[in-house]
Amino acid sequence: MDTLYFGIDIGGTTTKLGAFTENGTLLDKWEIPTDSSGQGSHILPAVSAEVTRYVAGDLRRVAGVGVGVPGPVLRNGTVSRCVNLNWSHFNPARELSALLHGVPVFAGNDANVAAMGEYWQGSGQKAHSLVLVTLGTGVGSGIILDGKIVYGAHGLGGEVGHTLANPDEPLPCNCGHYGCLDQTASATGIARHAARLLAADDTPSTLRALEAITARDVFDAAKAGDAVALKAVELCMGFLARSLSMLTCVIDPELFIIGGGVSRAGLFLIDVLKRRYDAEATLTDTRADIVLATLGNDAGIYGAAKLAIDGVG
Repeated sequence: MDTLYFGIDIGGTTTKLGAFTENGTLLDKWEIPTDSSGQGSHILPAVSAEVTRYVAGDLRRVAGVGVGVPGPVLRNGTVSRCVNLNWSHFNPARELSALLHGVPVFAGNDANVAAMGEYWQGSGQKAHSLVLVTLGTGVGSGIILDGKIVYGAHGLGGEVGHTLANPDEPLPCNCGHYGCLDQTASATGIARHAARLLAADDTPSTLRALEAITARDVFDAAKAGDAVALKAVELCMGFLARSLSMLTCVIDPELFIIGGGVSRAGLFLIDVLKRRYDAEATLTDTRADIVLATLGNDAGIYGAAKLAIDGVG
């Protein structure tokens, strides 16, 4: 019987699991609630139980397991601080391997792992270097150069969401700084900027009839030609475009992949972002392409499985 690889994407609310063949075929996927109580002590035993259940207790069938976690991860698998899971100075790879009786386990930051997933089986299959930027509640990102995840010396490689995008931002970011890209290009940031524009003057807008504005509302209104929504999209995607142009000057990737919930705005978002990016990235006539992610919420399990396949191989 063929051996299996498992890709695990641990989130603050749910944990996604996928069973893969070595060539990247996804056999099954499912999810379980993430129980972060007890300082996160229940998370990995639950993952171990799911993997063990899937192979009917025969762990000899498991060649390796990859895990993506929402926090900085060092090359050796250590997490210094993972707020959403209540982990601190913890090595999930080592702990899960022990629970699985020695099965090799490899861990990485969830955004980096998702970037690897898109590189391996998604929109980045033809690229050697790429940056995945996920626009959700916050802005996540992962960098792949020459087929390898950029971890950085302290596990912070690719944390583009906490680079300065808007020095005039009056509110602090969750990280404590002001003006992070996370505050401007995330779903939360887009909705906030639209609300500020509505408060600034009395320009007619369909958004005024909404009790609570979401990023989806903003993009839907912008697609319909709403002036305030269009201004908000241009503003927020302009900040993102400037950040991408700065990344271009540092790592010069072939491809930027846009994922996360906001990416459901589709080609409308990409068209605005490309136009703003082309205006910012002026040092060369050949610029990185910008495309939508294709794996959606499965990018994490694909990338985690690839971590395991590469690690074992």
